[in-house]
Amino acid sequence: MSAPILIQGTGIRKVYDAKGSRGAVEVLSGVDLSIHSQERLAIVGSSGSGKSTLLHILGGLDTPTSGDVVFEGSYINRMNSTELARFRNQQIGFIFQFHHLLPEFTSLENVLMPALLSNQDKETMEARAISLLDALHLSHRLHHRPTELSGGEQQRVAIARALINKPKLVLADEPTGNLDKHNATAVMELLLGLQESENLTLAIVTHDPMIATHCERIYELQAGTILKSDAK
Repeated sequence: MSAPILIQGTGIRKVYDAKGSRGAVEVLSGVDLSIHSQERLAIVGSSGSGKSTLLHILGGLDTPTSGDVVFEGSYINRMNSTELARFRNQQIGFIFQFHHLLPEFTSLENVLMPALLSNQDKETMEARAISLLDALHLSHRLHHRPTELSGGEQQRVAIARALINKPKLVLADEPTGNLDKHNATAVMELLLGLQESENLTLAIVTHDPMIATHCERIYELQAGTILKSDAK
């Protein structure tokens, strides 16, 4: 692949101290991986294989027990809490299985939240939020609260929120896992369309083989190690 590497993990181990007789639990066992700029990457594997933990470490939501994660030359696992918060806000967009929308705020307000936290110009970012929601077919839902939206609509709002700050990397953890097949297909089509139009790099953790087929490369994780990496 000719595109430069955006983020690279080397020797990533994650060990959790467990109470009781089990002792320490090793979730990741020396994972090496790279994600290239503007590519689509799928991370697949059975439950408990370490997929979500790996994604959280790549996005700075968790730290490895050992190993390094380098984003455009910066070691994110060596950042302090202030640097990490800024990095996540400016460079990473997170999409989770559950949308985590704030129930007291409208769709537009939920999307705007990351931009307001980084003190960006409200008028400019509101225009971008409206544009994103329109691209996700939600222009008629700008002022609806999460309880007034369907599950698919809530997840589309969460996608817009993840993209509001123009992140270079979007990390999606089972983004359609809580949706029926029809809504899952619609949400993925919209997300993949935005990935192209926004020139995003997209890494998706998924159990769904159909989602993985839309990606250029597939990492298969098993028992905390990369079993294989397939390029289409």
